[in-house]
Amino acid sequence: MRRSSLAGHQRLGIATPRIFTPPLRELTPETSHGFACIAFAEGLLGFRLMPWQKWLLIHALELLENGLYRFRTVLVLVARQNGKTLVMKILALWHLYVRKSKMVIASAQNLGKAEEAWREAVDIAEGIPELDAEIEDVVQRLNHKALVLVSKERYEPVASNRRGARGKSGDLVLLDELREHHNWESWAAATKSTLARPKAQVWCFSNAGDALAIVLRHMRALAHQALGWPDGDADAAALEVDDDEDLDNVFDEDEADSLGIFEWSMAPGLPRGDRDGWAQANPSMGHTDVVEDVITERSIAAAMRTDPKHVFEVEVLCRWLSTVDDGPYPPNAWAAGTDNGSSIADGSPIAACVDVSWDRSMAYVAFCGLREDGHRHVEIVAQRAGTDWVIPWLRERRDLIGVLTLQATGAPVSSLLESLLAELDDDGQPMWPVVKWEGTELGRASGAFYDLVAHREVDEDGNPAPAPLIFHTAQPVLDVAATSAAIKQAGDAWMIDRRKSPLDAAPLVAANGASWALDQIPEPEPDSVYESRPLMVV
Repeated sequence: MRRSSLAGHQRLGIATPRIFTPPLRELTPETSHGFACIAFAEGLLGFRLMPWQKWLLIHALELLENGLYRFRTVLVLVARQNGKTLVMKILALWHLYVRKSKMVIASAQNLGKAEEAWREAVDIAEGIPELDAEIEDVVQRLNHKALVLVSKERYEPVASNRRGARGKSGDLVLLDELREHHNWESWAAATKSTLARPKAQVWCFSNAGDALAIVLRHMRALAHQALGWPDGDADAAALEVDDDEDLDNVFDEDEADSLGIFEWSMAPGLPRGDRDGWAQANPSMGHTDVVEDVITERSIAAAMRTDPKHVFEVEVLCRWLSTVDDGPYPPNAWAAGTDNGSSIADGSPIAACVDVSWDRSMAYVAFCGLREDGHRHVEIVAQRAGTDWVIPWLRERRDLIGVLTLQATGAPVSSLLESLLAELDDDGQPMWPVVKWEGTELGRASGAFYDLVAHREVDEDGNPAPAPLIFHTAQPVLDVAATSAAIKQAGDAWMIDRRKSPLDAAPLVAANGASWALDQIPEPEPDSVYESRPLMVV
């Protein structure tokens, strides 16, 4: 039955986050800088703020009795298109003009996005005479942008990488799209810039993530743990445990309470169509009384009708994508092959496979070889953006590679085939033996890899139990692909479907190909009996 709308009923986004760190005391203009920040935004900048934006500023800018910010790190989780970028611009300008912070640093999923937000903030400042009069310089060199005030306060967008914020000391660090931090390099560079700034804050913004979002997952797990695991402790594994150190005795009370979380998301277990859940994940929904262009129930309903489930869950409901027991293999089969002590034995032949993401954003190299016990070991040995790095990387390791493969046709990686075949050594010989992976061998490789992963043996009680024949260390990039990848039929066989997989399946394709290629390495020919023994003349 089609749902009928209620005439005159307008469901509004909920200003209070579903999960948040409660304040230590009543929040007033004396106990939170949020009130002053809101007055600056609405009075001088001329913005009308959503109720949730005001709530966030008041709670996240809570002060301790000594005048320092309660939270050194602020984690904001909210669905897409709800107005978090406006909060970032307001914070940046308020710190420069009111707090007189010497350095504001901002990064996003790429430098272009960070520079775009910076440019919008500069335009705001230049459009207000009182603020424009305080600008000394607007630096707009290639890969270096800065808003510099007469009194030397600076606002700089930086790249989200290990070098982006190094050498700087930040009073306010704004990290957008924290879910895109797949390693700790950018986090280490940006957040450590605040160590010598006692009044500094790091603000992290994102919608929900997945298992690849290791920084966001870790920070959220820390905050949820402090609140007693409001959504359950499934992410406890993201936290490092040091059995040799009693952390309860390390931190003072105000130090242990320096991470604040403010999470607008739909509760786990609610059906996707629960509209009250929509309001909880989208606090701007329906607030046309504040600004005209906001998220509406109708636009969310349209997204639910057209989006794949995983897209709608993460982007619109701000709900984490679970990959447990999903993917092409039986439940727990992939996990059964996890062995953090596993490696390719010395002297084993090594097969390499290159694969590229469906959107060509990332390239991966997988190695497969034999362990000391004769079972196979597979791992992703290299991953970087783009494809320009692939051939130079392989060239440096040519002596390790017994055979190299990639999908020859019909895949993003196929465009590399001619270049790989054209690589010659100093003697004019092929740089490496290349075996084309194509045709029926694509499906055969997927099936053979499945058999290795899902292999079972009967235990002592006569029950079948996982007994994998291929092993790997814990690698998030490969683990996520193996537990989430979609498949497509190819006649009576099947293959990994890069395009329809909810997360990047290319690492798993590379692992499949490397295992297949290991079987393509010729067995060494046995020595001739005449060459291995002295010739006896009778």
